[in-house]
Amino acid sequence: METKKYASYAEIERDLEILKLEKEINYQKLVLSFQKTKESITPQNIVGGLFYSYKDYFSNSYPKILQAILPYIINWFINKKRGN
Repeated sequence: METKKYASYAEIERDLEILKLEKEINYQKLVLSFQKTKESITPQNIVGGLFYSYKDYFSNSYPKILQAILPYIINWFINKKRGN
């Protein structure tokens, strides 16, 4: 980074004011981000997120589960009708 040369104290003060405002903006962004994170970490959201991930997992594997269990169910009904 190149060193900036100032011609007057007014230029220095202006740059310091800009840096101060940038610092305040970044601080407020950090505070807002922290608040949003804090609001999103509630027991209700955590449980809902876990339920959603398991629901998504099982909804994708539902046909595979049915294909594996269906022959056993059919055999059970056939054997039940025969009285075995």
